[in-house]
Amino acid sequence: MMAKAAPWKKDRVTELTEILSGDGIVGIVDIGGVPAGNMLDMRSSLREQMTMTMAKKTLIRLAWEEAGLSGEHLEELLEGAVQPCIVHSGSLNAFELFAELDKTRQGRAAKEGERAPLDIVIEEGPTEFGPGPIVGEFNAVGIPAKIDKGKVAIQRTVTVVNEGDTISGDLGIMLAKLNITPIEIGLILTGAIEGGIVFPASALNLDLDGFRSDLISATSGAFNLACNTRWFSTATMPTLLSKASGEAMAVAVEAGVVNDETVSLFITRANAHAMAISGQLDSSALESADAAASDAADSDSGAEAPADGEEGEEE
Repeated sequence: MMAKAAPWKKDRVTELTEILSGDGIVGIVDIGGVPAGNMLDMRSSLREQMTMTMAKKTLIRLAWEEAGLSGEHLEELLEGAVQPCIVHSGSLNAFELFAELDKTRQGRAAKEGERAPLDIVIEEGPTEFGPGPIVGEFNAVGIPAKIDKGKVAIQRTVTVVNEGDTISGDLGIMLAKLNITPIEIGLILTGAIEGGIVFPASALNLDLDGFRSDLISATSGAFNLACNTRWFSTATMPTLLSKASGEAMAVAVEAGVVNDETVSLFITRANAHAMAISGQLDSSALESADAAASDAADSDSGAEAPADGEEGEEE
């Protein structure tokens, strides 16, 4: 006698089938290891952009088949998902979906038996803790600590756990006291399917900052090339005209052409030459020049006096 499927399972498969058959984008999210409280906060922050429906892999496979989707595609999305969840959005594309879900990534304290995702390094330096039993607790888990200037200080930089090694319960507690939360949690998108095309997570993880930097660099390079080849356009015209004006001015100055535009440059150049020459003269030469200028001024005034007298005699 064949066992009958529970009514709630049929209802869940029907619900999932409707989601998978609708418009928009569908993805698989791995929520394994996310505490219930964190999960509620994450879902609440994303509610306006997407829906999330949790189900076992067996029910997801049944609904996927009833929706007429490729089972091969599903297995790609389910691969590596410990606790899968179907996510659906009618307003986001695959890349936007990944970006929004990626924002939920955060760290949590390590529990006993969990493996370190990377080397856990404790840096040398003071902590916020005052003297007390905590010094012994740090040393007991391999974190060298002592009292320094009234505070607990880490004596030297040390790697307490290597990547892939198991974290002990006591070490996890002490790491949390140092605000080190090495276990990453979040709504991790394993992949999405949009318009019949499967996008693995690796294809959706774009370096937007790097892309923006490359785009700016390419735009700048294209602009410089256009200016250097004298390619006239609305974008390059102001720069080319400014460059041509500057070059024409330089030619006019070198050729000694005096006009309204160049006269101020000639005066500036002459003044600079005069200042340079005066800077090379010693004080006695400058005093002689001043005396000569003073004598010339006196002789000019003396030459004018007889002229005035002669005019008086004639009258």
